[in-house]
Amino acid sequence: MASTQETGHATGTKDKDYNLIWFTEQCLSNALRLEEYIQDAERDGDNELADFFRRAQAESRK
Repeated sequence: MASTQETGHATGTKDKDYNLIWFTEQCLSNALRLEEYIQDAERDGDNELADFFRRAQAESRK
């Protein structure tokens, strides 16, 4: 990939737009995945780990 040329021609979006969309999708996907981890930790009775995952999930939702 050439660093001096915009790569948006392949996707039809500017790199900045693509990057923002990708980042948002990854954050939301991570928040959903962490919900499963929270439930697993709670099922195992590990409240400390569940709280850790809740804090991580809150960061992904920002």
